[in-house]
Amino acid sequence: MNELYKPTMKKIILLILSGIGLLNIKSQTLTVVDKSTLQPIENAMVNGLPTNIKGQIELETVNDKSRLIVIQRIGYFSDSFDLLTLKNNQYLVHLTERNFDLNKVVITVNRFEERAIESQQQTFTIDKQQIQFMSQPTTAELLQQSGRAFIQKSQMGGGSVVMRGFEANKVLMVVDGVRMNNAIYRGGHLQNVLTVDQNMLERTEMVFGTGAVNYGSDALGGVVHFITKNPILSTNGKMRSSISAFTRYGTAMSEKTGHFDFNIGLKKWAFLGSATYSAFDDMTIGKRGTKNYESWGRRTFYAERFGNKDSMVQNADSFKQIPSGYKQIDLMGKILFQESKYISHLLNIQHSNSSDIPRYDRLTELAGNGKPSQAQWYYGPQTRSLMAYNLTIDKKMDAFDKAHFIVGWQNIIESRHNRGFGSSNITHRTEQVEIYTVNADFKKAITSKTELRYGAELSTNDVKSKANRVNINTNVESAQTTRYPDGGSKMQTAALYVTQTNIISSKFLLNSGVRFTGIYLKCNFNDKAFFPFLQNSIEQRNQNTSGSLGFIYLPNPTWKIAGTISSGFRAANVDDMAKVFESTAGRIIIPNAYVKPEQTTNFDLTVNKTFAKKLSVEVNGYYTIYNNALTLGRAQLNGKDTITYNNVNSTIYTTLNAQRAEITGAYAGFNYDATKALSICGSVNYTYGRIKTDTADYPLDHISPVYGRVGAMYKGNKFKAEFYTLFNGAKKSKDYNLQGEDNQLYSADPVKGFNPAWYTLNLRGFYQLNSYFQVQVAIENILDQHYRTFSSGYSGAGRNFILTLRGQF
Repeated sequence: MNELYKPTMKKIILLILSGIGLLNIKSQTLTVVDKSTLQPIENAMVNGLPTNIKGQIELETVNDKSRLIVIQRIGYFSDSFDLLTLKNNQYLVHLTERNFDLNKVVITVNRFEERAIESQQQTFTIDKQQIQFMSQPTTAELLQQSGRAFIQKSQMGGGSVVMRGFEANKVLMVVDGVRMNNAIYRGGHLQNVLTVDQNMLERTEMVFGTGAVNYGSDALGGVVHFITKNPILSTNGKMRSSISAFTRYGTAMSEKTGHFDFNIGLKKWAFLGSATYSAFDDMTIGKRGTKNYESWGRRTFYAERFGNKDSMVQNADSFKQIPSGYKQIDLMGKILFQESKYISHLLNIQHSNSSDIPRYDRLTELAGNGKPSQAQWYYGPQTRSLMAYNLTIDKKMDAFDKAHFIVGWQNIIESRHNRGFGSSNITHRTEQVEIYTVNADFKKAITSKTELRYGAELSTNDVKSKANRVNINTNVESAQTTRYPDGGSKMQTAALYVTQTNIISSKFLLNSGVRFTGIYLKCNFNDKAFFPFLQNSIEQRNQNTSGSLGFIYLPNPTWKIAGTISSGFRAANVDDMAKVFESTAGRIIIPNAYVKPEQTTNFDLTVNKTFAKKLSVEVNGYYTIYNNALTLGRAQLNGKDTITYNNVNSTIYTTLNAQRAEITGAYAGFNYDATKALSICGSVNYTYGRIKTDTADYPLDHISPVYGRVGAMYKGNKFKAEFYTLFNGAKKSKDYNLQGEDNQLYSADPVKGFNPAWYTLNLRGFYQLNSYFQVQVAIENILDQHYRTFSSGYSGAGRNFILTLRGQF
């Protein structure tokens, strides 16, 4: 017995000691961080329980009957450990970021948070980690680098977003739930995207195709929603504070950017503030020219004034785009008050202001005498101010389960200044738009299988326009025509919408929705000295009903098939209806109070497939019927098609609903996780558009050539690197619209239009020195290739070395 007893006692003692060890392990704090950045990962699920803002969780709270700790987080590879392994790793877990995850949250499609897999429309998200890794100078470059949006540029301080063949006022931009599109967004090319500070974005969501039911007018090609960071509350009763900052330098345009932001979190109050300053010198383009077009894009001259005379100066460095540089400052502040578990209040203040921005493309034009057409052409400081109050109620009530209210105010100031070469008179035109918006959105689960979302939107745009002409030698001022009605213009909208999701089965969801919008527009002409034929005022009222029907089919966890049929519209705004000016000698454009909203009908199908949890493939096809497209056409005034203006017999033109067009397109993309550390991804976009006529079809303008992106990324310990290429196919002469906004004048063939194909090779990466400091380096356009995106009058950067230093405390 004694012999049997001794080993039994030994086992018991070992079990006791082992148990004591496990109890000690259980009393430890587990920390989850990003493998490359070493930053804590909040809301990582540890056996179903979330980590806090520091990426931490007490192991004693974790249910571990199996003694296996499983750690999961959307956007990351999952991992699992036993307790002893965790102890050996000092209770520190590194998760590797995943490039593609259909479980990522998006809010743009239906105005409330949902997983991407639950969206019937094609979406794409750029999150804050990707934004930081890309380290781009402006938001326009950020979108271009994604490979999912096409960007047109007329100057360095520009960036007009093109989605599915629609551009400018036909793509809706939203910041924190507030519409950016306003009453003077034009149909040509815009640069307003630059007023959003990408360094303070939580994420950018892109929804492709019509978004009219949830967002109303302008969302024909899609919606780009910029969602900024919010203040973070304290979770442990103590004040939580953080500061982050970076400085960046880029060689191609001598970019100098500095940024800092801070967060102070209390139990119920939190404060967030940020500032970004950027200065850009004149851009240097790639020196490796395109075959047969080696001199295209070179800046051989520029205009300069000596004394009281303009001179055409030879550019000593034809690869430098003179003048193109500018400066910009962006500020943001937010205050969060968590009134209770269910109610929160947020005050959101944003301000962006630039210096003068040279209109580079116009400054490259030559007059008939071989001299520059313009001595000066620049946009004045572009200012966007926003103040918005957000109220969120997240509590089940009779009318809703969750409600979100936004009351917003925006003030937009922009101006144009131009002086012809040899002229002593410079023209100044300034526009101010003051915008008031109210949004109310509600969500209610009717049954366990039916969810209802409904809401309302009100908006008012007040437009003021002024102009004058100044003699630069004598400073004598004189009158000049305003760009928009000098008596002011007002545009008002009111809308109601309702959408519904029905879970037909565990594999099939049905989405439907409808929106009714009313639009009122009035413009007043006070001083008619330049245009005596104008009425005192013009006004119009329009109504529109939009609808959508979509489905999501999930045959198994590796498949998603989604399709939509939807209608969209864009209501004519002040720029469409009331702009009056002499575009060229002998051609005058007059207002038209009878223009109707542009209309689209869209058919869309997206298929996602995952293979062996490693390869994700997405393909999409769409077909859009575009009716009542606004275009310039011949018109009459008092029964006559010409009028004498400035002693010249001028042909009358106006904006008309004249065109019907069709657009077809496709997208294909993939992400392959060869290992947790190495991934390869790629995407390609194709669009084809034609205007339907009684004879032969004609190219629709704004249709981008084939474009896309392919890259390989490696994620290591404290290290991350990516090698990638951006590419554009050729825009052939037969596909140019020579009467529209395709800008053949700035292409390689200024008569027929031709934009050569191009690609760039690029490399970027960072090294995380410790949890506080990071060094980023990048070489963009390694081959120093000259390139210019289609319809642009400004070339892209040549070989660009970028150094970024970041700190987070």
